[in-house]
This record gives sequence, structure tokens and C-alpha cells, in this order.
Amino acid sequence: MQDFILSLKSKNEPLFYFGLVCLIFAVFFLVFTKISNTQVYNINAWYKPFKFAASTVFFAWSMAWYCSYLPNFNIKLFNWSVIILLGFEIVYIAIQANRGQLSHFNLSTPFYSFLYSMMAFAASAVTIYTAYVGLLFFIHEFPTLPSHYLWAIRLGIIIFVIFAFEGFVMGSRLTHTIGGADGSSGIPILNWSTKFGDPRVAHFIGMHALQVLPILSFYLLKNTKTTIFVGVLYGLLAIFTLVQAMKGKPFLKLKASKEEVINL
Repeated sequence: MQDFILSLKSKNEPLFYFGLVCLIFAVFFLVFTKISNTQVYNINAWYKPFKFAASTVFFAWSMAWYCSYLPNFNIKLFNWSVIILLGFEIVYIAIQANRGQLSHFNLSTPFYSFLYSMMAFAASAVTIYTAYVGLLFFIHEFPTLPSHYLWAIRLGIIIFVIFAFEGFVMGSRLTHTIGGADGSSGIPILNWSTKFGDPRVAHFIGMHALQVLPILSFYLLKNTKTTIFVGVLYGLLAIFTLVQAMKGKPFLKLKASKEEVINL
């Protein structure tokens, strides 16, 4: 682990420290879930900034590592685009959590509508920039990289981009629950609905292809055809969970508690 951290820092110091700051924020946000009673949709408000900060750590460090392979790439522009745009998202989500108000889907005032649209712009801009990085991995040759690992990076970025934009499925509906209201019972921390469809499942699975596929390929699969096959299966899994969610079916359907049965 120490070797990885030192290597990551040497490859891209700005994104390394940005990821580290996000990691520290994530820890604080998780602590706040234990000491704060502030809720949004019957869920502790601090889980949302925790999830976004933690996810940003994985993204920033992954892209720092992958971009180090690219020749003649303007890494400074990419770094600061990620830091400014995703940093804005985390700060705004945390501020709204502290106030017990929505960050996403909040159109209650023109100001909140503007900030929500800015969040959509920030996420879209980073995703498009990541898609461009993915294109570069197809255009350039990388003779020092194993073919299976190179294809894992390519497929990881493709699936990430597709399911990052899948966020607009929720944005267009102003809800992340299909077949019910936001705030229904969900699994711990992630809060994916256990009663209704939840497109966040596909969003999560698809976006983390960015880490899962390269790690699997580099350390376990070590074969190009197998990597491509597993990548396709992984993408199909994400698609399946999205289709399932759009039908109003939960990813994990748990038995109702006694209290819920009585309320019925």
C-alpha cells in the first residue's frame, strides 16, 4: 500500500492530494452521520456527501494513475478541471446536508435551480473529459502496457462514461426511486431502495468499472480475451440492474419489518 501511495503521488501530485482531501472529508462526513440527527427523506443527511466524497477519491486516484500513461497530454488542465468541478459538487452537497436540504432535484427557488444545473454541468464536463481520455487510449499505442490491462482501462472508461450519463435518468425524473417515493427503506449506507426500483444501483456499478476492471485484469485475469469477456459481462450486469430499476423492482428485496407490516 505504501508503494502504491508513493507511486501515485509521483505520477500526479495534484490529484493525489485532491483525493486525499476528499478521503479526509469522507471520514468526517461518516462521523457526522453518527453525531447529527439532520435528515433528508428520512435518511441521515450526511450519508450523501460521504458517498460523493468517497466516490471522488476513487475517481481522482484512478484517473491520476491512468493519465500518467498518456503521451503529450495536458495533465494540468485535466487536474484543475476535476478539482474545481468535483470540488464544487462536494462542497455544495455538504452545505445542503448541513442545512437539511436537498442538493439534487432541488428546484424550490431560482437560486437552488441554478446550483442544481451547475452540478449537472460539472458532472457532465468531467464525464466528457474522461470520455476524451478514453478516446486517447484507443488512438495511441502503449507498447509498455500489457494488452489485457490496456483493454481493461478502455472498457472501464467506456462503461464509466455511459453510466455516469445514466444519472440523467434520475435527473429528468427528479427522483432516484421508480415506483415509489424517495426515502423508502434502503440498504445501509448506500440507501438503495429495498422496496422499489433504484437507478443508483446501475449508476454505482457502471461508474466503478473504472476501478474494478483494470484491477481484475492486472492482478487476476491477465488475458486480453478474458478481460474483454468479463468487461462485457460487467456492462451487461449494469444494464440489467438499470432495466430492473426502471421496472420498479429493487436490486435487493428484503422482508418488511414488523413495524412496516403493522403500518400496512
